[in-house]
Amino acid sequence: MIPPEFDYAAPDSLDAALQALADGGEDAKPLAGGHSLLPLMRLRLAAPTLLVDLRRVPGLRALERENGGWRIGALSRHADLQRRAELGVLAETTALIADQQVRNRGTIGGSLAHGDPASDLPAVLLATEGTVTVRGSAGTREIAAADLFEDYMTTAIAPGEILTEVRVPALDGWGHAYEKFTRRAEDWAMVAVCALVSRADDGSCADVRVALTNMGSTPLRATAVEEALRGRPLDDETIARAAEQAAEGTAPPGDLNASPDYKRHLARVLTRRALRRAAEG
Repeated sequence: MIPPEFDYAAPDSLDAALQALADGGEDAKPLAGGHSLLPLMRLRLAAPTLLVDLRRVPGLRALERENGGWRIGALSRHADLQRRAELGVLAETTALIADQQVRNRGTIGGSLAHGDPASDLPAVLLATEGTVTVRGSAGTREIAAADLFEDYMTTAIAPGEILTEVRVPALDGWGHAYEKFTRRAEDWAMVAVCALVSRADDGSCADVRVALTNMGSTPLRATAVEEALRGRPLDDETIARAAEQAAEGTAPPGDLNASPDYKRHLARVLTRRALRRAAEG
């Protein structure tokens, strides 16, 4: 389908982009890579009256280690991140997003701001306990991952604000894994699981984080799994027992590919696989 008519602007500074959004009102939308917003526009599920293209705004593709973590510009493309093994689970996950053509254009900021619970990066941000920085007419503010995703495709980013950077802890010494189940390689995840594991000196689980993709209207932390594994041995039996609790508190949507019950089953299976791999790392 062809989207409704809209105006277009490509400012060459962040201040100019913010002004364009303010002038455009609530129906103006920032445009990053376009791989989340433009398909919705073609389906007429989104109808912004103004697109403010951020591609000419300088300084939004930074990628650097800073204060024990990573500072990532919002316009950093998935392809920029998948090649950086030192980014850990973030690199692993971006390498699994859609296909290479999409990864060459899609951006981390666009994916997170879109807030689709079936996309991969929201769960990774939640598991790493990262933050995003947004800027608007009232200034700059930081939003923790736990506060960013409010409902289906709804985030705490206000109209007129622009996501400028993402910060994630380096998590040195943590094992990681992202397990994703799709109908075809380039599809959205039916279910996916991000697991991070830190080992104690005696080999037991010092800390663990597990986040779920497409198991509710927002990405979710599998806190029951974390509580069942933290402080315990990282053997197959303990991991399997903890993974059985992965679907607790979830409300996965049924669709043409899978029923809610099947998605709960997938969550348990993928959590077990992800934890095993993360524990080995």
